[in-house]
Amino acid sequence: MRGLLRPARQETYEKVFGMVYVGLTTNLLLAISCAPLLVALALVRNPLASWPFFAVLSAVCAPALAGAFRCFALLDEGSTAVFTAFWNGYRRAAVRALVTWLTGAAVVSVLVVDIMVVGRTSWGPALLPFFVTAGALVVATTVTVLVVVAESSRPVRGLVLPCLYLVARRWYLTLPTLMVLALAVGMVLLEPVFGVLLGMAPLLYAAWATSRFVVLPLLPKP
Repeated sequence: MRGLLRPARQETYEKVFGMVYVGLTTNLLLAISCAPLLVALALVRNPLASWPFFAVLSAVCAPALAGAFRCFALLDEGSTAVFTAFWNGYRRAAVRALVTWLTGAAVVSVLVVDIMVVGRTSWGPALLPFFVTAGALVVATTVTVLVVVAESSRPVRGLVLPCLYLVARRWYLTLPTLMVLALAVGMVLLEPVFGVLLGMAPLLYAAWATSRFVVLPLLPKP
């Protein structure tokens, strides 16, 4: 009983407060970086009806995610220098992150159009699992590539196939990641600003941690 009532060590408190600080600050930096998208989502009543526009505008999230992933990586190393980590990750991975995001968004958009066209046919429902699986693989591969470019200088071209292979091989880890990402997207669609400011960092951290474990062989050795 005495052991249970014993106060936690100072290092424990510092670690907890450090995690809270990193999470809240990362949320703020994400909101600032993704401001054009958040403003558009707040103004448009039905974003899904204008999904091609938002698919292009969502590209502003790519460098922001790279910055957030860089913060998470340094947090695991004990650093709470959020501003420096975020903007360094943002700046160094911006171009590669944009290429990755826009390529993934283009492929997903093609799949969505195919679903809309094929869904009107009598045999369309039989192909629905294929399109859903393909879209899930594209989204998971895009996220894992962003995880790698946030921590390395490797070109995107050499990461797509290895990430796709690892995502498909460890599908049991990919599924929970996609569920977390779907929850994050749902929060942003329902409450664009408050969804990012209040709850985005924990969800992104969970998705990052799992994705990072999946692509660990592609990351630089410590």
